[in-house]
Amino acid sequence: MRSIALGDQSIDYRLNRARRRSIGMVIDHSGLSVRAPSWVSIREIELALRERAEWVIKTLAEWRGRDKEALPAQWCEGAGLLYRGRPLTLALFPARKKTIAADLLHLTVLHPNPGNEGEIAAFVGRWLKEQALALLAPRVLHFASQVTGVAPAVKLSSARTQWGSCNHKGEIRLHWRLVQLPPAVADYVIAHEVAHLVELNHSPRFWALVESLLPGHAEARRELDALTPVLG
Repeated sequence: MRSIALGDQSIDYRLNRARRRSIGMVIDHSGLSVRAPSWVSIREIELALRERAEWVIKTLAEWRGRDKEALPAQWCEGAGLLYRGRPLTLALFPARKKTIAADLLHLTVLHPNPGNEGEIAAFVGRWLKEQALALLAPRVLHFASQVTGVAPAVKLSSARTQWGSCNHKGEIRLHWRLVQLPPAVADYVIAHEVAHLVELNHSPRFWALVESLLPGHAEARRELDALTPVLG
């Protein structure tokens, strides 16, 4: 592990030497990683980091926000959770009618018993699942229309080990917590399962189909891998 001063911060990063022609940078759940050819000096690497200092600092801050609990340990005022890749804060208010609204900063919940954690957890949980089906199903149809003339059945799942699945009947199941991921990452899972409508395997043809559905899917795949521990 190395460190560099960027702005007013000391940033740690992992350096990996690789067979490549340029310097690459990746930020995920574990922090900043730099991949560089063996012939590139530390001075050149750190110059590249300083040139991208604004992006590095901003992206690390976003990931630190995601490292908050994806679902609250306590369903109370000020608790944090993820929605579509954004860390939101629960704002609870008493009201006769139950409603939920999300903005850039808050998940605002109106509820007759805002102090009852069990009721709030159940209400928000149902809302998240409703949002998942409403937001994910159209994306399945979008990708499926590019590979088949048949609209696949879409169901939500709570599987412990799979974000999604596709069976030989052409049924697609998607984990409801995909609604907590950034939309581009959820799209990767959906494109992956839609590709299985044509290729029920992970052959080169399958991955070529995924790439045709979602160009540059590898980056979203890496982000999914990094986010999985946060949502586990």
